[in-house]
Amino acid sequence: MAVVIANNLRKEIAGSLLFDGVSFKVARGDRLSLSGPNGAGKTTLLRVLAGETEVHGGELAFAKGTRIALHDQRPPLERGLTLREYAVSGAGDLIQMEGELRRLEEVMASGDHEPETLRRYSEAQARLEHAGGYGWRERVEASLRGLGFRERDFDRALESFSGGELTRASLARALGGDPDLLLLDEPTNHLDVANLEWLEQELSSLDAGVVLVAHDRWFLEATTTGVLELEAGRSTYFAGPWHQWRLEKASRLQAASASADRIARDIARLERFVERFRYKKTKAKQAQAKLTQIGRLEKERAQATGEIELLTRKNRRLGFEFLQPARSGRTVVEASGLDLAAGDKHLLSNVDFAVERGEHVGLVGPNGSGKTTLLEAIVAERDIRVGHSVEIGYFSQQELELDARGSVLQCVQSMTALARPEAQNLLGKFLFSGWDEHDKAVSVLSGGERRRLALAVTVASGANFLVLDEPTNHLDLESREALEAALDAFPGTLLLVSHDRALLDAVAERTLAIEDGTIRSYDGGWADYARRREERAKPAAPPAVRRKTPKHAPPPKPVAASELELVEGEIAAKEGLVADLERKLAEDWSDMDVLTAHRRAREDLQSLLERWEQLFERR
Repeated sequence: MAVVIANNLRKEIAGSLLFDGVSFKVARGDRLSLSGPNGAGKTTLLRVLAGETEVHGGELAFAKGTRIALHDQRPPLERGLTLREYAVSGAGDLIQMEGELRRLEEVMASGDHEPETLRRYSEAQARLEHAGGYGWRERVEASLRGLGFRERDFDRALESFSGGELTRASLARALGGDPDLLLLDEPTNHLDVANLEWLEQELSSLDAGVVLVAHDRWFLEATTTGVLELEAGRSTYFAGPWHQWRLEKASRLQAASASADRIARDIARLERFVERFRYKKTKAKQAQAKLTQIGRLEKERAQATGEIELLTRKNRRLGFEFLQPARSGRTVVEASGLDLAAGDKHLLSNVDFAVERGEHVGLVGPNGSGKTTLLEAIVAERDIRVGHSVEIGYFSQQELELDARGSVLQCVQSMTALARPEAQNLLGKFLFSGWDEHDKAVSVLSGGERRRLALAVTVASGANFLVLDEPTNHLDLESREALEAALDAFPGTLLLVSHDRALLDAVAERTLAIEDGTIRSYDGGWADYARRREERAKPAAPPAVRRKTPKHAPPPKPVAASELELVEGEIAAKEGLVADLERKLAEDWSDMDVLTAHRRAREDLQSLLERWEQLFERR
């Protein structure tokens, strides 16, 4: 049954059309991704569904009693609460339901067993049971833990948390309220890989409809069951996983191009007939009929051309063209016996690692493990040796490297030594267009604008060693793919920190992982690292014990494996299959057969894990 049905929605902003004719439906278990360029109306549509803004046409119908939760990038307003209180406040109806059950129990204890009382009690009990019964608060706390908070954080005041932590708290609040319709705007922001993997599992098992906006391709592939594309004021709905939608777009473009070519040939043939016979009395009627046919074909050609223009529409995106760098020494960076700390917090002990010329290396680890601190130590050459003729281009999360003393144009010129025309051209590629934006002071730029400016400076630096800390933050999907292609083709050395697993898998040839206060090296990108990590996490089989068998003793009877052990064996086999498929995906992301098999294997694995949990609890 559908949780929400939208029919021909129309929305205007300040009198200008944002979108029109938007139609879709979302049922429980559906996870709909909103796709489209920045400014297409994705966030606005989420707020329309949440009832925060009106529509100017169309119909929006919700199932009776639908509970809606919205998570977006706006900070919480309730700063006087603790983290626990804030997360629980998203389930106000469950708190109300608990009070209603207590009141009805008192009424029934006094002898009131009227059908209406029993009905209300049954409905309240069913609602609470759907959320996990009286243990729903533990579920809220489990969401906080899954998103990276610790027990000691639960009773801290909200005002003591950073902006990224507050964003994660908002997500936990939305998940913990047991909504029927969950609306998520960029839920992957500020999550490390462990949090992302937890969220993917959580969404896949959620008994609710989900509508989300995200730019993390790995996350989209793992979670979505349908795509609604918003572009040029119109929408296209596709029922299917994210990768199939991408393939469908390519197929639609191919079909539209073939149709336009065929129609053009038909029109040319008919026009030749008309030109030849329109003034012949015996053929005049036929020529007139051909003219009518040409008119119909012109309309069809216009439709096909419009489809092609929409599918090939070039939205404004960032332009990444790295300069050819100078050659560095063989060893680009090297550490031996490195100890690393941030204030009083010890991060790394007695670590050895090296990066050689031309290597593309990914650096991974949980939040707070020391990735950014390590990058800063490399850039500052603090207890770390940087090789001969190495020129570092550093892109940090805080854009601390920007020259904020003047305008955007002056910043680029001072940091890249580019002449004015070349600097202006570079700024245009990074969406700073016109004199107003070029003359804007760096000190007044927004966070997203500072990210774009820092990327522009890094691209034009001519550095032969790029050190990049979360370069995809604030980038749309198309710009992420453009950055991925440019980094993959970069001939110099690269050290990359990112939570974008698709980027890590496409670009990194080797992975350095911060684990247990040290650094381990793994060959390959993200998929290879994830496989090795899973293999290490499996418990080692106990050594076989040889026992002497008494003479003439009967052969031992075979012991039947328990169902729990059988399921554990199936889980191990399925995990191996998923790892093999991910290695194949790393080589060719567009292979539809492998993608379909990967999704099916993940779903089977999830079912086996749920079965294992049921069996384990019954032991």
